[in-house]
Amino acid sequence: MYGVCGCCGALRPRYKRLVDNIFPEDPEDGLVKTNMEKLTFYALSAPEKLDRIGAYLSERLIRDVGRHRYGYVCIAMEALDQLLMACHCQSINLFVESFLKMVAKLLESEKPNLQILGTNSFVKFANIEEDTPSYHRSYDFFVSRFSEMCHSSHEDLEIKTKIRMSGIKGLQGVVRKTVNDELQANIWDPQHMDKIVPSLLFNLQHVEEAESRSPSPLQAPEKEKENPAELAERCLRELLGRAAFGNIKNAIKPVLIHLDNHSLWEPKVFAIRCFKIIMYSIQPQHSHLVIQQLLSHLDANSRSAATVRAGIVEVLSEAAVIAATGSVGPTVLEMFNTLLRQLRLSIDYALTGSYDGAISLGTKIIKEHEERMFQEAVIKTIGSFASTLPTYQRSEVILFIMSKVPLPSLHHPMEAGRTGENRNRLTQIMLLKSLLQVSTGFQSNNMMSALPSNFLDRLLSTALMEDAEIRLFVLEILISFIDRHGNRHKFSTISTLSDISVLKLKVDKCSRQDTIFMKKHSQQLYRHIYLSCKEETNIQKHYEALYGLLALISIELANEEVVVDLIRLVLAVQDVAQVNEENLPVYNRCALYALGAAYLNLISQLTTVPAFCQHIHEVIETRKKEAPYMLPEDVFVERPRLTHNLDGVVIELLFRQSKISEVLSGSGYNADRLCVPYIPQLTDEDRLSKRKSIGETISLQVEVESRNSPEKEERVPAEEITYETLKKAIVDSVAVEEQERERRRQVVEKFQKAPFEEIAAHCGARASLLQSKLNQIFEITIRPPPSPSGTITAAYGQPQNHSIPVYEMKFPDLCVY
Repeated sequence: MYGVCGCCGALRPRYKRLVDNIFPEDPEDGLVKTNMEKLTFYALSAPEKLDRIGAYLSERLIRDVGRHRYGYVCIAMEALDQLLMACHCQSINLFVESFLKMVAKLLESEKPNLQILGTNSFVKFANIEEDTPSYHRSYDFFVSRFSEMCHSSHEDLEIKTKIRMSGIKGLQGVVRKTVNDELQANIWDPQHMDKIVPSLLFNLQHVEEAESRSPSPLQAPEKEKENPAELAERCLRELLGRAAFGNIKNAIKPVLIHLDNHSLWEPKVFAIRCFKIIMYSIQPQHSHLVIQQLLSHLDANSRSAATVRAGIVEVLSEAAVIAATGSVGPTVLEMFNTLLRQLRLSIDYALTGSYDGAISLGTKIIKEHEERMFQEAVIKTIGSFASTLPTYQRSEVILFIMSKVPLPSLHHPMEAGRTGENRNRLTQIMLLKSLLQVSTGFQSNNMMSALPSNFLDRLLSTALMEDAEIRLFVLEILISFIDRHGNRHKFSTISTLSDISVLKLKVDKCSRQDTIFMKKHSQQLYRHIYLSCKEETNIQKHYEALYGLLALISIELANEEVVVDLIRLVLAVQDVAQVNEENLPVYNRCALYALGAAYLNLISQLTTVPAFCQHIHEVIETRKKEAPYMLPEDVFVERPRLTHNLDGVVIELLFRQSKISEVLSGSGYNADRLCVPYIPQLTDEDRLSKRKSIGETISLQVEVESRNSPEKEERVPAEEITYETLKKAIVDSVAVEEQERERRRQVVEKFQKAPFEEIAAHCGARASLLQSKLNQIFEITIRPPPSPSGTITAAYGQPQNHSIPVYEMKFPDLCVY
């Protein structure tokens, strides 16, 4: 009976009759709109029939697909779309199941038109906001099928483009339908992300191919709409923009794997583009998660080719600069730590020639120039990222990098051996290069915070090393910190300008904080400048850097006391060139003369003391006529014009300390201080860096002995005791007590904070000194009296006392009782 009713149209259920009526006799006529309106009204009036309507439509569509009646297939999908748009009742879930079954049937077809038709219907469905949740719906098939369509390789370019675009639209629909629905299958699971993200990247990667095959410029606007690359980019941006905090990792990891599998780090253009899209699409507070993923990937590729690592580092650089505008958080030092670790590994690879430290048959040989390229990429990344950080974070980074520099001290022992020396040197150079990149453009109103004691001590100790390249980096770093008004480039060349106003220098008054900084560290700076001038391996760049450093100190940190000290320092450098205790070459001596002339010419015009300027001008003019090889215009050129003999330089060619003291004292400067020649203080750094010279040691000893000479003490006349004398004695005693208290505090602090090795060495030295004194005392007190028989003659005719035991001595009779 049921079969009979199915054959008779009048006895069939109403919903089937309504469905049948929407199909015309000729499929080219399209959907019968009046009958479709009746079907829609019936579905809205009897929503419980909606699932049956969907099932029947699905049955007809599957039959029409099998019979290749594609016109009716299109009509059925159009009817489904209209019903979906119109009906939002609670029973729509069952209807959606039928709908998805029909879409899946179309996507399984080999006909491109049916695949595109199914995709378009799915996209319309994805844009519908459902009123009722679904607990059992799965989109695994659609993710797989749409991803496969994104990789279409159809022979016809136009059809291939349409299929790929349909696949991208389908993935976009899946994301929109599932990303905000907690009841749906989690689209952020790796099994889905590993299909979606590579499919989008694949189409992004072939943007050049699509553009190159564009028929003509006139059709470009139309082709842009059909470009899979642009659609893939929009889809990727939408996907990443919807990612929550816990989903970023799953979205980024497939990107890294895709770039690895297709060797896209080496050209690095596509990789940089991808991560720019990522960084600008995600929420700013999630930026540090992407940076962490890149850092982890860099560590995972530590043994990859240098070109691959360099590509990752440059991508990291671009991403970090974008992330710095948002929130980087605790990733700052982690990033620099990873980069510095990779830098050190690269140095080891370049020295050993392999990733394993020992070359074997299966070892991949490393190309040194590629490692050097990677190192430069790391340094560039460090600088570009640091330039975006605020001042306080950059200060932390500077201290962090400086703490990694190996120095010859008790606290940081260096590796021994030839390989160790090379590794130390390369590490020092690379870290100082990084430090120079970070310090470039560093702006700080307070030099105490910009150059704290622990940083400045380590940096200046590096300036005493024998390597000329390292010393040059230290000078450049100091210049970067001190130059706060952009005057550095104005001193790039050394010259004796008659009017420095053409330089248009930006000069500010020395602040109170800078004055305190110079009182604390000025002698330290002067000492290292002085010792750097005496280096035999200096070249023109060193003298240009020294001139720039002296000039910037005069502009940025100078008061009257600093000006006097700098003049004393330059005059002492002139004495080094004149006396030549260090046996410097002719070029170095001429360079020191020229450096002094250029700086004194500058400082005389800055101080605006006419008599001072006149004396400097006279000496410079005399040198121009008689000794041009003592001026920068003849020395600091490509082919220096030097003399063969610098001995016996006449006094007219020298800047005289007595004359400068006389002219400056009349302008209010401290002439007494200027009359005292500059003598650098010696510290432990000289012993550790083997920089102590005999002349400095003798001069220091003479100075100490002259201070403690008894003849000098005897010449002091007896002072009359008065009320003022007593008052002064009381005040002095208080000052002495304060000094003693400060000394005790320093001793306690040293024993609390200094390393054990340093304390042990210090105590051992004092113990040895004490023991030697005790031995001398015991030798004097225990030595027996001389023999009554007199002395005997020892070898070489020298008299020697002969010790006789007491019991063998013969005493006079008067001593016997």
